[in-house]
Amino acid sequence: MRAVVTRVKNARVDIDGTTVGKTDGGFLVLLGVAPEDTQAQCDKLADKVCGLRIFEDENEKMNLNLAAAGGSLLV
Repeated sequence: MRAVVTRVKNARVDIDGTTVGKTDGGFLVLLGVAPEDTQAQCDKLADKVCGLRIFEDENEKMNLNLAAAGGSLLV
């Protein structure tokens, strides 16, 4: 299992002109999953991605995770 995580201000996925997913701030995750990947690996990766502290706090230090920053995921 591999993930490429990008911090975004907004992102969306359109299929045939119809928006099927969007975020107004947070992470855009490009996820690759193989048949042999387990639920435990998925849970571990999800926790890792959501725990990344790459959002600025009130002191302009990158110290907030996705939930603390009020962001969302588009996977």
